[in-house]
Amino acid sequence: MKEILSVAGASGSGNFHGSVIDMIFASGPMVQFVLALLLIFSIISWAIIFMKYFQLRAVKRENESFLAIYARNTRIADMFPLAKKYHNSTLAEVFRSGYGELLKIAKTGKDTTAKDAPEATSPLFELRIMDQLERAMNRACDTETGKLERALGFLATTGSACPFIGLFGTVWGIMNTFQNIGARGSATLAVVAPGISEALIATAAGLAAAIPAVIFYNYYLNRIKNISIEMDNFSSEFLNIVERHQPKK
Repeated sequence: MKEILSVAGASGSGNFHGSVIDMIFASGPMVQFVLALLLIFSIISWAIIFMKYFQLRAVKRENESFLAIYARNTRIADMFPLAKKYHNSTLAEVFRSGYGELLKIAKTGKDTTAKDAPEATSPLFELRIMDQLERAMNRACDTETGKLERALGFLATTGSACPFIGLFGTVWGIMNTFQNIGARGSATLAVVAPGISEALIATAAGLAAAIPAVIFYNYYLNRIKNISIEMDNFSSEFLNIVERHQPKK
């Protein structure tokens, strides 16, 4: 009996490889396909993670620089040429959109005054001006937020789908293991352990791809939320400045 168990153990241990790389190459085609798919998800996720890191860092740096210059200037018109230098600043983009809309409104106001002066000086006309300016800045805020959130959906997909993809590979590997057990008619640990360990690699790979994606998705989403709040506050301040400097009719 001991001789039979030793032979079975020797045959099983001959197929068992302690190295993770060896177990990956020894796994079945479906498990290898799942691992390759998870590797693609992981590579793309890390590329997005690094891309968003540098993007948000540039946005934060330029926003701080733009706000410092904006606080020192008392004239909005002087800030417009300076704002063009900040290509990564979301606040500068909101300012450019607001100031550009303000120039359009001023030009439209001159034409309206020439045609119908009483209507141009009415409170309703001033309210419509502020409403147009607010909508233009809100569109700019939404556009900049959309740019910052771009590609974050892939991180969310990776975090939610990869564990299930890895679990599918594990289930498939375990199915093949039990099929081999049924074909051999033996259920010793030396026969079961190699197949189980190879199948569990898929679950580990799925978690390895999903965990960083979930962590950085939540982290970047929180940072983008703070940037959106800064843009909203800046828009409100800009509108207040414009309203205060409007000539009273």
